[in-house]
Amino acid sequence: MGCTNCSSKTDATGTPRGCGNKGNCGTDSCNKLSVFDWLSNMQYPSDHTPFDVVEIRFKNGRKDFFKNTEKLSLSIGDVVATEASPGHDVGIITLTGQLVKVQMKKKKADWNGLLPKVYRKASQRDIDVWTAARNREDVIQKRAREIAIQLNLEMKISDVEFQGDGSKATFYYTAQERVDFRQLIKEYAHEFGIRVEMKQIGFRQEASRLGGIGSCGRELCCSSWLTDFRSVNTAAARYQQLSLNPQKLAGQCGKLKCCLNFELDSYLDALKDMPRSDAKIKTTKGEAICQKIDIFKQLMWFSYTENHSNWIKMKAEHVRELIEKNKKGEVIASLEDFAVEDTVPEGHKESEKTTDVLLAEDSLNRFDRKKPNNRRKQKAKPKETVTRNQDKQTAKKRNPNNSRRNGNKRRNDKPNNNNNQEK
Repeated sequence: MGCTNCSSKTDATGTPRGCGNKGNCGTDSCNKLSVFDWLSNMQYPSDHTPFDVVEIRFKNGRKDFFKNTEKLSLSIGDVVATEASPGHDVGIITLTGQLVKVQMKKKKADWNGLLPKVYRKASQRDIDVWTAARNREDVIQKRAREIAIQLNLEMKISDVEFQGDGSKATFYYTAQERVDFRQLIKEYAHEFGIRVEMKQIGFRQEASRLGGIGSCGRELCCSSWLTDFRSVNTAAARYQQLSLNPQKLAGQCGKLKCCLNFELDSYLDALKDMPRSDAKIKTTKGEAICQKIDIFKQLMWFSYTENHSNWIKMKAEHVRELIEKNKKGEVIASLEDFAVEDTVPEGHKESEKTTDVLLAEDSLNRFDRKKPNNRRKQKAKPKETVTRNQDKQTAKKRNPNNSRRNGNKRRNDKPNNNNNQEK
């Protein structure tokens, strides 16, 4: 995970505990969409003047461009004090030199316009004030949520960001509708004794700031590399023939997953040559409707309206020909003449068996099956049928001093008082 969303949290200075560089590595490669400065080892001509704009990162990967009017010697990872309104802010430099101009072109920023300034490299006092302000954010966020609930406002305080000098805090919130928070700002200013700025963000931006792990097992795209949030419609799922299940299609933000748009263009290009899914074919056996489409294999499955259980697989080019014939008024005899048979080559028989075994192993029902007992069962010897008397005789021969006879001997050894008196 990137340092901005590191699960190991931060230390007393506000930097993450992930790597040994504590988030201040020279390449800044552990943050969202950081640019590797491949020009850092190059020597410029003596009369070259470096580009006087630098890129600075703040909390949660927020970046902005600042002008180095004081001609300071700055490098990636330096902590600097920048201009803010009012006061000053503290951030970390992420990019310097000519690559900043490339980034500004990409983000359509004007380097000849008015840009905030870089005051100085942060002193120890600036860092101490900045660290103390960052440590207050969690406590203030909890209290801010309690105040919003007391005022019965339909909003959620998702994050709090302090300015570097600790005089101002920005409260990021999400809401379904417009919220009148004039009374809320008064309560915050009175409770915390700071300047308050409220900023509404979308649910996708909230997930981007907070970070997390997606259903694919990787870090969220919005918190790792995605910067522009395009609208996602359910039509993207229909084109890709995905199940319209909101629990599977929705991300952690509660909206449709951004990855539904990643392969949408490929599906749209493949669908240009495919007949529409609502296409119908008129035959002598009745009307046939489309049941299923395989876009990339250019296959379609049709069934008669009177027999929906019997699907006929056909190629897309044959379907187009039949539809054109129906438009001309011709009626097709039957679809079975154009069906595609599932034939398996002789050399692929073993591979088919292997695939079936793999599918069986991947099935969840395998946990319900009882494991076979592989222990070798010893062959039982056939019992000999003997009579009761023979059984007693063999038992006496094997165990002459058995417990019953020993018990009888002990009884006989006891003195008989009656016999002694008679004698």
